[in-house]
Amino acid sequence: MNRLVVQKYGGTSVGSIERIKKVAERITRMRKTGLDIVVVVSAMAGETDKLLDMAKQIS
Repeated sequence: MNRLVVQKYGGTSVGSIERIKKVAERITRMRKTGLDIVVVVSAMAGETDKLLDMAKQIS
């Protein structure tokens, strides 16, 4: 039976190229063990606030 793992990475986890690479390495290592993985990634740090500000300007 395949095991399913869900990984969620917040904005600071993908806030720089180096951090994105570390996340990708972690996902790759887990996948090589044979696990099925679902990855949820938040917007990069600060981007959600920018999107909310733009939405407020539009409405």
